[in-house]
Amino acid sequence: MDHATPLEQALHAARALVLADLVAGEVAEADVVSLVEDAVTHRRWWVEEWPDGADFLAGLVAQDVKDALLEKYGRWPLCPVCGHGEPHALDVEPELGPDPMWVCSEAGVRVAPVGGLGPVLGGSGGSGGFGSGSGSGSGFGE
Repeated sequence: MDHATPLEQALHAARALVLADLVAGEVAEADVVSLVEDAVTHRRWWVEEWPDGADFLAGLVAQDVKDALLEKYGRWPLCPVCGHGEPHALDVEPELGPDPMWVCSEAGVRVAPVGGLGPVLGGSGGSGGFGSGSGSGSGFGE
């Protein structure tokens, strides 16, 4: 990566952070990783048009993947903080800003930075899998 442009470095970093969270939730199957690649491709165009947005790529890619997963499988990542009520997904905040965090809007707490779900989920994947959605039979946590 010595010859990579700052744009390429930012895209690779965003990809790596989101992949780390998917791995932590044990949902990094090939079709899910393809969603990450699609998000990175889309955001490449976006950041080429607005280079000052490079610091925002990790949060945007995380949100893009979260939205794509909701359409195909269900909510992700499931909140590991709330042990009661309906399962719900974490949100990415700020919506457009540097240093994005996974937050539980219901409890009003920051859970982990994007790319940092591993210690929170403990590698078990139990609470990091997918919540109810149209992906029944997908082999992922429901």
